[in-house]
Amino acid sequence: MIPVECYFLLSTILFFIGFFGFITRRNLIAMLISVELVLNAVDMNFAVFNRFLFHGQFEGFFFTLFSIGVSAAESAVAIAIIINVYRKFHSDQVNSIENMKW
Repeated sequence: MIPVECYFLLSTILFFIGFFGFITRRNLIAMLISVELVLNAVDMNFAVFNRFLFHGQFEGFFFTLFSIGVSAAESAVAIAIIINVYRKFHSDQVNSIENMKW
C-alpha cells in the first residue's frame, strides 16, 4: 500500500507546477492547462483525505466528481472564449486581450 504522504507530495507537486505554469505562461491554452493541473491536485486531495479520514465513506469522492464536472464546464467555457479571442485578434497570447474596449 502506498503511504498517504506520497499522494500529498504528488498533489503538492501538481499544484505548484500548475501555479507556476499559470503565472509564467502567456499563451491562453497553456494557462488553461495549468488551471486544470491545479484543479486535478485539489481533486486528488479530496479523494486522499476521504480515504484517510473517513475510510469506507464516499463524501470526498462525491466532492471530487462534482469538482470534475465543474472543471469540465469551466474548460468548455474557457475554450469558447479563447476561440472568440483568436477570431477577433488572430492571436492566442494574453497581450492581445489588453487592447479590448467596451
